Amino acid sequence: MAADLHCHTKLSDGSVGIEDLIVIAHKSGIDTIAITDHDCIAGTVRGQVIGKRYGVTVVTGVELSSFDSEAGKKVHLLSYLADSPDRLEAICRKTSVARKRAGQIMMLKVAARFPITNEFIINHASGSTNLYKQHIMHALMDAGYADKPFGELYNTLFTPESETNVLAPTKYPGIEETINEIHGAGGIAILAHPGKFDNFDEIEKYIELGLDGIEVWSPFNTPEQTEMLTELCKKKKLLLTGGSDFHGTYGEKTVTIGQYSTPQEHLEKLMGYKAKMKRARNKAEKEAALAKEKGLLD
Repeated sequence: MAADLHCHTKLSDGSVGIEDLIVIAHKSGIDTIAITDHDCIAGTVRGQVIGKRYGVTVVTGVELSSFDSEAGKKVHLLSYLADSPDRLEAICRKTSVARKRAGQIMMLKVAARFPITNEFIINHASGSTNLYKQHIMHALMDAGYADKPFGELYNTLFTPESETNVLAPTKYPGIEETINEIHGAGGIAILAHPGKFDNFDEIEKYIELGLDGIEVWSPFNTPEQTEMLTELCKKKKLLLTGGSDFHGTYGEKTVTIGQYSTPQEHLEKLMGYKAKMKRARNKAEKEAALAKEKGLLD
């Protein structure tokens, strides 16, 4: 069975709750998902408990926001199967504080431009750990100023190219720091949807920093990019994953759970990756010890 390893809930910028997400997956015939809320691991334990009730395996995950200052680009990294997910709390909290500050500035600017209150906007973020652009857009939709989250008004308010945008700067952790934090927590670092932020030219650098794999199957990657990424992963012996980046009505793309997924073969490689790496390290350590012992005898 295929697995959708990139799904969001109301805890970040998704429109559905954890149980609803799992029920949709179950009724869609998807037996494995990962809840990968932005910079938030709060739904992991609850997701796994609810998943067992419906026969859906919920893989431990989180999507961490970072920034490549050299390239001047956003980079999102998916962390999977962390042995100590609590160790990611610090980096999640740091990003959350920065995002909350930026969200409040954007909210104030929007409330000053449209006849809505701050409270009206905040109510649309109920249940989330932060205030996202989708929540602001939802408030504007309910006030009759837009008919969808992503469209002309969104571009006017939230794209850097717009002269009338309300964007506020958000400082994200660096890419190297983020990869190190994932590995420090015993997790697997996967580059999320490289097509979304055009991260292709930087992949070689990220591999050198310890990247474990790439999200190959994604609504943000073109068929040509998917083919290129598949070949690159095989050449560099990286993990291949896939996911819908499901956000419900808050999604930039219209996708259903499982529409983009990780084939069973690659799911098994992901699930067995840490054990494989441990065996490789043990083998290398034994070989090094033998070489050292032989050198002493010689």
